[in-house]
Amino acid sequence: MSQMRRGRRLAIDVGDARIGVASCDPDGILATPVETVPGRDVPAAHRRLGQIVEEYEPIEVIVGLPRSLGGGEGPAAAKVRAFAQVFARAVAPIPVRLLDERMTTVTATQGLRASGVKSKKGRSVIDQAAAVVILQNALESERASGSAPGEGVEVVV
Repeated sequence: MSQMRRGRRLAIDVGDARIGVASCDPDGILATPVETVPGRDVPAAHRRLGQIVEEYEPIEVIVGLPRSLGGGEGPAAAKVRAFAQVFARAVAPIPVRLLDERMTTVTATQGLRASGVKSKKGRSVIDQAAAVVILQNALESERASGSAPGEGVEVVV
């Protein structure tokens, strides 16, 4: 088994209306929901996310990158890349990484539905659940490869 870096990580699922946040334990075993941050007011969202980073002191933050099923990047991916760039500058020196998040919302929705959460009520937790799936994928990727998951976001000063 590959060596896993020790430390808490955060994952963020960036949506237009809401931003889901998840965290894991320092051993990187279990990802759990943290909160859903309102996303329409971007400066306020960045402030709240910065507070969460301060509170959790993660070794890195994983941001879900929405690619198309074919692996390409559209307007949603460009928006997330821009968001991640601004966010990475705000939380530096904590690294921010982008991880392919194809199908995470679908997986999260199916999981919530299977556990009996109704779709109206589920909207507020779906983003957190998607962030949990992103983080679990990142942890599994690191466990399998022994290296940090996804691609790093360069901080442009």
